[in-house]
Amino acid sequence: MPKVRGQALSLRAGYSLEVTQASLSPCRKLLPSIMAGLIIHRLCWGDPHLSAFLFPYVSCLAQCLVVLLRPASWCHPSLKSLPLHSSGLEARQGTWCMGERTGVCGSLREEAGCPADLLTLPSISGLQDKWEEKAREDKSFDIFCDVGYMALDSLMKCTFGKGDSSLGHRDSSYYSAVRDLTLLMQQRIESFQYHNDFIYWLTPHGRRFLRACQAAHDHTDQVIRERKAALQDEKEQEKIQNRRHLDFLDILLGARDENGIKLSDADLRAEVDTFMFEGHDTTTSGISWFLYCMALYPQHQHRCREEVCEILGDRDSFQWDDLVKMTYLTMCIKESFRLYPPVPQVYRQLSKPVNFVDGRSLPAGSLISLHIYALHRNSAVWPDPEVFDPLRFSSENVARRHPFAFMPFSAGPRNCIGQQFAMNEMKVVTALCLLRFEFALDPLQLPVKMPQLILRSKNGIHLHLKSLRLGSGK
Repeated sequence: MPKVRGQALSLRAGYSLEVTQASLSPCRKLLPSIMAGLIIHRLCWGDPHLSAFLFPYVSCLAQCLVVLLRPASWCHPSLKSLPLHSSGLEARQGTWCMGERTGVCGSLREEAGCPADLLTLPSISGLQDKWEEKAREDKSFDIFCDVGYMALDSLMKCTFGKGDSSLGHRDSSYYSAVRDLTLLMQQRIESFQYHNDFIYWLTPHGRRFLRACQAAHDHTDQVIRERKAALQDEKEQEKIQNRRHLDFLDILLGARDENGIKLSDADLRAEVDTFMFEGHDTTTSGISWFLYCMALYPQHQHRCREEVCEILGDRDSFQWDDLVKMTYLTMCIKESFRLYPPVPQVYRQLSKPVNFVDGRSLPAGSLISLHIYALHRNSAVWPDPEVFDPLRFSSENVARRHPFAFMPFSAGPRNCIGQQFAMNEMKVVTALCLLRFEFALDPLQLPVKMPQLILRSKNGIHLHLKSLRLGSGK
């Protein structure tokens, strides 16, 4: 069976330049000509057969994705550059881990996906109060950092039972550590000279990475120690057991494998790091780009606001049943995910050879990049892909579309374990923001998309806000 072959090897840079160009150029150019949204490459330098390669499959894209996303076909890529969370449920291998992941994820979607605290979080009202002050200045400002502080605090409160009052300040050590790790990880992936551990740890960037890792680990260890200490108190334990919804850490502390063994402290830290690191940054990106879409398309902003006002009625707070009724807002959120996926690409490493429908194959060990940004703007999958059309996600249109055409949370068994929480948080935050403010673009500071581990803007996301509160003076 013929194998997929790549480009010629560069003696100086291996395939790093090709990988970088293949991975990043499409995002900068909005991908008008990328057809499949699949990129194949090796991370290691010096393989003479595999390099960056764009699949030319258009008619059989769905079949390709079905093959690649089979759990027996892949494992999570083993990247030594990710000591922060490389052994969490998102990354671990094997049958035991898949079983553990299924149990924990089921509990997470059931319990932590809908924490009661989410509807009345101080961090959300704090964000609104901060924006109220900025709106009075009558000039645009970057919303991304503010959303980031709010998202991290919300995640800590809803999944670990505590918020961090320091998150309103830019010197928050944990937020700074996560931000540094995101930038440094992306930099290491793109710089072939940093792929060697020995070289990387000797560089200033490598040492900065280790310091940021240590800061994040220290914070995580403190959270776990405090919760374990609280569980030693019988009254506190009874209080937790009587709660309607458990948070993520409660679920982890109560998790057992098939032999009844609890997670070790190292496993606990891996899960906490993974959920904290991946959870808040992706939510930040999703909320920020959604509000940008609302500013860009005021007709949809107005319709979403009307829907939320109608659902809320005379009440001043939401109930859980209200979130299900936000049908148009949900469609707009999903359409913003399609155009601006928080994670522009994800990676899978083949654990065994894969055979495609045209007769070609890929050997075990190949690293597959599922380019979600490319897939979501693929004209063979989405008619008029550059048009913002929330009705693509009406129940009728969704039923006619392949389930792998839209995968902002990845797909298959390794999909995002926190997607239920993320969607609920998106609905609550965006609904409250639309009730409080009207969003408009700053034509002089339009965002420049920058694909990193998440989709950011090189120059921030600057919006004008107009307060809709009575007596605000606007």
